[in-house]
Amino acid sequence: MPAGMAAFSQGEYDRRIAKTRRAMEAAGLDAIFVTDPSNMAWLTGYDGWSFYVHQGVILTGEGAPHWWGRGMDSNGARRTVWMEDENIHAYADHYVQSTTDHPMEDLCALMARLGLAGARIGVEMENYYYSAKAHAVIVAGMGNARIEDATALVNWQRTVKSDEELDFMRRAARIAEKVMQVAIERAAPGVRKNDLVADILHAGITGVGEDWGDYTAIVPMTPSGLDATAAHLTWDGREMRAGEATFFELAGCYWRYHTPICRTVHLGKTPQKMRDASEALNEGLAAGIEAARAGNRACDVANALGAALEKAGIKRGARCGYPIGLSYPPDWGERTISFRDTDETVLEPGMTFHFMPGIWMDDWGLETTEPMLITPDGPAEPFCSIPRQIFEK
Repeated sequence: MPAGMAAFSQGEYDRRIAKTRRAMEAAGLDAIFVTDPSNMAWLTGYDGWSFYVHQGVILTGEGAPHWWGRGMDSNGARRTVWMEDENIHAYADHYVQSTTDHPMEDLCALMARLGLAGARIGVEMENYYYSAKAHAVIVAGMGNARIEDATALVNWQRTVKSDEELDFMRRAARIAEKVMQVAIERAAPGVRKNDLVADILHAGITGVGEDWGDYTAIVPMTPSGLDATAAHLTWDGREMRAGEATFFELAGCYWRYHTPICRTVHLGKTPQKMRDASEALNEGLAAGIEAARAGNRACDVANALGAALEKAGIKRGARCGYPIGLSYPPDWGERTISFRDTDETVLEPGMTFHFMPGIWMDDWGLETTEPMLITPDGPAEPFCSIPRQIFEK
């Protein structure tokens, strides 16, 4: 049964393990070693700020998963995972940032004890938390095993959310609405951007009612004026100025589940070119949400948006959406499906996305986005209820 602070029921974790094992069997793998902290948490409940050192979860064909990490983090595992003590394994601190010893040497010894010395083992090669050195040490230390790329194997099992997960995302959506309302209400000429972001962070962590706010996987993106021509700038200590637009890319987060949303504020009268772009963007958002139906494809959403923008003379070639849910820094996306014209993934009920078509021009930027749920019947359901408009102040 779930121990410590594990967020979900045992039945939910059992569902996830069974689904992942079916994918492992289809890939011909005897075991996987998972280093993405989002995948670790999804399988075991582990939740700690320890992803700056080597850690991971081993899942074999039977039994509970095995958490493996730094010794000082093992008590955090005991407090958050659903497994028993015998499935928690720690390595000594002399391995940490050593030039002579590597933690993966300890991992190899553990996998040998688990009977995996000659097994086919999948690892997440295209992952923020799995280094080239780590892979080299595993390959050398598991010489009789076959180490194969299993990037995103677990991520793909996460695309369809359970009712328990959707409950967390709806709670995160209420926090997202509060955070965005604070950003819109407090944006004004003369307000220092860092002070505004402090208010945004306070609102997000305070949460809504009994639903506390978790830290988000991405910090607030709040660029103004010419800075808003770039997609991923954060904040500084300058004052907001009249005549400038600011887009706010924010999220609510509850138990690591994210619901991100973007809106734009203009201080003063909005230029007509931005009004026209906003109208086209809103038309594209509505068309994309209408196309985001179970049985349709990811590319159908992108093409619906693109048709509306092209009609207004706006060409936008980048992807315009991605799956969302459980995540850790540096990204709140799940890194599987993309809303782009080449992605033919069929949409299923329970999938959750950030429909994110930002527009970045030479001298201004505009973001209006929607987090949404693919429903059994009809168009996608937006998680949030903030009007789609430029908020003029």
